[in-house]
Amino acid sequence: MTGIPDEPRLTSLAHGGGCGCKIAPAVLSEMLAKAPPARPFVELLVGNESSDDAAVWRLNDDQALVATTDFFMPVVDDPFDFGRIAAANALSDIYAMGGRPILALALVGMPINVLSADTIGQILAGGASVCAVADIPIAGGHSIDSVEPIYGLAVMGLVDSKRVMTNRGARPGDVLVLTKPLGVGVLSAAFKRGVLDDAGYQALIGSTTRLNSLGPHIAERDGVHAMTDVTGFGLAGHALEMARGSGVRIELFDAPPVLDGVQALLEQGVRTGASGRNWASYGDQIEGLEDGALRDLMTDPQTSGGLLVSVAEAALPNVMFLLRGSGFKGAVVGRVVEGAPGLTVVSA
Repeated sequence: MTGIPDEPRLTSLAHGGGCGCKIAPAVLSEMLAKAPPARPFVELLVGNESSDDAAVWRLNDDQALVATTDFFMPVVDDPFDFGRIAAANALSDIYAMGGRPILALALVGMPINVLSADTIGQILAGGASVCAVADIPIAGGHSIDSVEPIYGLAVMGLVDSKRVMTNRGARPGDVLVLTKPLGVGVLSAAFKRGVLDDAGYQALIGSTTRLNSLGPHIAERDGVHAMTDVTGFGLAGHALEMARGSGVRIELFDAPPVLDGVQALLEQGVRTGASGRNWASYGDQIEGLEDGALRDLMTDPQTSGGLLVSVAEAALPNVMFLLRGSGFKGAVVGRVVEGAPGLTVVSA
């Protein structure tokens, strides 16, 4: 899985990998607070005011443009797989808003004196292969000579301007559905330490390269009120963003679904550094989550993670039928209740 012989492992060239290298939530909030406020634009339906997944710009009464960008350093050593994971992760932001992608631009930063053109080409090919599955072109991009390898996409999509999904619509009485199991960060940490077996690697690749293309189909279902994708801030962090954006209390159950092999790795003490950074950023806003494996799992950064959907209980069977029919192992992971915006972990 190392690409060209005599070249260093991709992960050895990066101080972090995947969504685990995102800036910690508290630090990011401090940075954004110092940015000058943008003047209002009447056509900007979703901006950076609510920690949502993408920006949305109304084009006309029926359509809006969805725009996002996402890039990171390698989470695996196989260059083709790295490209696939990064592309799937970037596309997820469009799907999480209920949109359908239309084109992408590649964002490439590579240490060109360290990696061969063939290895870099395989990264680009991996990204292109995922965009082909999404039926969109990579229509251009930008590249630089970088100390660490970086790859990702800027993606644009279209959405019905009356059915834009955000993380601000959750309502008391809703249940929360997660479309993919947790544990990507744990698996990637095990990989970097050289203790991940082949089954674990396949679980990692299978989850991170699977497109969240069901997003727009979920958004079309009556009773679906809010949606976001779970990435670098972990399930707890992104659920907390939904709680704050919606002005509600969210209760997460203490038995979230996990990918195969993750529980055993947690018991062996495998963790990512990003879990601790996440907890330090928002742990004081969470009740009922003690130090231990569950907390590390709830804060585990999910590269190309699942969609977190807030749906009315009466509409839950319809959403679960859609997930099961598409091969997703969706699970109910919590509920929305009245109360001060925040997060509580409760018994399932």
